[in-house]
Amino acid sequence: MATPSYVLTLRLKTESFQEDILNKRFEISRKMYNACLNELYKRYRTMQQSKAFQKAKKMKKGKERNAIFRELNIQFGLTEYAIHAFLTPMNQRFKGNIDSQAGQKIGTRVFNAFQKMMFGEAKKVYFKRYGEMESVEGKSNKTGIRFVNNTLIWKGLSIPVIVRKQDVYAHLALQDKVKYVRIKRAFLKGKYVYYAQLVLEGIPPQSYNSEDLKQQVGIGRVGIDIGTSTIAVCSEKQAMLKVLAPNVQTYEPVIQRIQRKIDRSKRATNPFKYNEDGTINRSNREKWVYSNRYVKLRNQYRELHRKNRMVRKQDHESLSNQLLLMGDTFFVEKMSFKGLQKRSNKTEKNKKGCFKKKKRFGRTLSNRAPSMLLSCLERKLKYNGLKLNKVNTTKVRASQYNHFDDTYTKKSLSKRWNDFGGILIQRDLYSSFLLMNMVHDKDLDKIDRDLCFKTFDVFLKLHDELISKLRKEPHTLKSMGIR
Repeated sequence: MATPSYVLTLRLKTESFQEDILNKRFEISRKMYNACLNELYKRYRTMQQSKAFQKAKKMKKGKERNAIFRELNIQFGLTEYAIHAFLTPMNQRFKGNIDSQAGQKIGTRVFNAFQKMMFGEAKKVYFKRYGEMESVEGKSNKTGIRFVNNTLIWKGLSIPVIVRKQDVYAHLALQDKVKYVRIKRAFLKGKYVYYAQLVLEGIPPQSYNSEDLKQQVGIGRVGIDIGTSTIAVCSEKQAMLKVLAPNVQTYEPVIQRIQRKIDRSKRATNPFKYNEDGTINRSNREKWVYSNRYVKLRNQYRELHRKNRMVRKQDHESLSNQLLLMGDTFFVEKMSFKGLQKRSNKTEKNKKGCFKKKKRFGRTLSNRAPSMLLSCLERKLKYNGLKLNKVNTTKVRASQYNHFDDTYTKKSLSKRWNDFGGILIQRDLYSSFLLMNMVHDKDLDKIDRDLCFKTFDVFLKLHDELISKLRKEPHTLKSMGIR
């Protein structure tokens, strides 16, 4: 049985020659990854062309069909074991740089990604371009990539980690058993920096301040209505309506300018790679030429996105800690953020006869990352032996329900307020209130109407206080409907 795990990330104190060796090993890992993926594609296409596969494909879905597919996977070498066997000669070829365990983990990584495509969970598995291999990991802390006495050891390399004296969390975490080690690199301010990610056994230690525990878990029910850019939360003692990742900077104008400069530089140094109409000439197989200016601009572009990623993660971690203080039983609707990212396929006109934009919420979701917040919350709940209850969206329809008369009314997105006989309630906050009052069973498909009546008066008071406070703020998002 698998034991609980958590990750501690520590920066490596690398020297120039060690960075060169690590970069070489990352590149070898990338080529091994691509070789495995290429082989899997070959085997998969061969299997698809077989008569047995075509026959099984026409069968009715069930255990018999699945059994045939499993046999075909074994026959055509589409198993994790078969990929490890394919990697064996490469492990021997690169044994001076990549140990066998790290090589096997590369094979496992490729196979897991490819399996998702085979099961229809992904459309395609992409090959990794130069510089895109960002991590290499081992299987245990006994051989291969190891962490011993605050030092990373791997094939002749011995690199100390940086552990600050005042970092109480890190010192407490290092007392736990190290399951295995992952080496990760990140592009920071124009150069690569390297980290050791220790996968530790157990649960993360609590962080302390001078007075109290920083992270505690409250008691009671909590309903969460999460949108593309805002989150509404309702508990028995508190109501909350906030912007997701408020400290994320929208560098869009700057990024667009950099992208145009990158494109001009690329075209100026590679005129032979473009057709007369300005499109890329796919038939030209010559290597791209990149100027120093291009490299500098590309690094600026990557740095802006890195800053946003770090700020966004910090905001979500902080907010998830706030949510934990509100209760211990959380309810949230199942959301398909991938569906919201896609452009609309319909070509429609508005009342004025103008074509509607096909853009949806891709950019907003990229900046605010609501799914990341839910992942953070779910992870922290697991550490405390709790879980995030995901409500059946199609059956509950919290945004349409009226607990007063037990009816459903479909509303447009522009309608941000519910009117219950003169009682005005913000739409998202009301949805979070309904989710808080879910029937807590295995189905999670029904709102407890009696509980809604019992808790409504308290909610209304909390709601009015919050709205009054928000109206005093100088700026609020239009989607909140405050102004």
